[in-house]
Amino acid sequence: MVTVIGLGVCASGLASYKAGGLSNADVFLGRPDSVVGQEAAARHFPAGAADPVQVVTTEQYVRDVIVDTAQRPEVTAISLGAAGNGDILLNVTVRAGDGEESEQQEVLALRDRLRAVAAPDVNVGGNVALVADLERGAQRDRALIIPLVLLVVFVVLALLLRSLVAPLLLLATVVVSFLATLGISSLAFAHLFGFAGVDQGFVLLVFVFLVALGVDYNIFLMHRVREEAHRHSTAHSAILGLGATGGVITSAGVVLAGTFAVLVVLPLTQTVQIAFAVAVGVLLDTMIVRSVLVTALTLDVGDAVWWPSRLARGLSWWHRAGRPVRRQGPRVRPQVMLRPRGLVRPRVMLRSSRVVLMKGEKMEGEFSGK
Repeated sequence: MVTVIGLGVCASGLASYKAGGLSNADVFLGRPDSVVGQEAAARHFPAGAADPVQVVTTEQYVRDVIVDTAQRPEVTAISLGAAGNGDILLNVTVRAGDGEESEQQEVLALRDRLRAVAAPDVNVGGNVALVADLERGAQRDRALIIPLVLLVVFVVLALLLRSLVAPLLLLATVVVSFLATLGISSLAFAHLFGFAGVDQGFVLLVFVFLVALGVDYNIFLMHRVREEAHRHSTAHSAILGLGATGGVITSAGVVLAGTFAVLVVLPLTQTVQIAFAVAVGVLLDTMIVRSVLVTALTLDVGDAVWWPSRLARGLSWWHRAGRPVRRQGPRVRPQVMLRPRGLVRPRVMLRSSRVVLMKGEKMEGEFSGK
């Protein structure tokens, strides 16, 4: 419970998450010539003039598009661009909003309005529209790919561990670790690095990386625990499995986190964000989630973690309380032979398929073995 509460506190950093993607100037950590030129154009020309919204329509609807666009309160200027093949380009200047997200909403609203007037012979493009489309595509990808990844991982874990409870617990730990990583990363991006936003593909890429790596470590740990559970109780097997694989998992996590951390020196914001989040997530996964949370859950749940396999002893109503499995030695068959000469000296022979033990004469109330 302490571990879960701590991870929940880390996940609360998602309140600092800045959605909406990155603009062209925010893609770079430095100030290359393209960014300097864009800043100069913004200082000397009206807002939005350097990056107008591009509206492409046909000659048939160009008048209707111009009239409807001019009625929009956020539009400040309209100019004719190139024409060819029956299409006409209009450069529409939109006033600067309170932020990039508000500008994207205005462009999307303009697109929906123009489609109602001249669809399908009108298209709205430009850099702002491109960023908005990327964000929409990222949302659709997350809604589709994340459930599919979790489903595939669940099936693989269920087949490997021959259980339904253990895969659910392991997936829950992976999701909690992922949310905690996003929270820590959001706080670092907003207050440590000072990024203006988060790349559109950041969440999906980090999720795929952390789930793949976290499931690998889960397999290393829980498969060893399952092997030990054939000879010991589940609680004892969890301790043995952690002792056998903990050093390997931690060492691999440190090396992998260090490898991703090197990418932080690159001048691209997207690469820095992914590298930082994966490095933090791997360390969090190997040091806390795998070593503490997964082991603690296995100890608390007990034999039920292996349901419905045979290792879940005593969980069915027709079974009694489960008993730990003990390895049985070779079956011993005692045989007593009495010799009727003088004093009776019993001779005991213990026979088995592999071992033959013989007891000699009785001396001082005990048997001496030969």
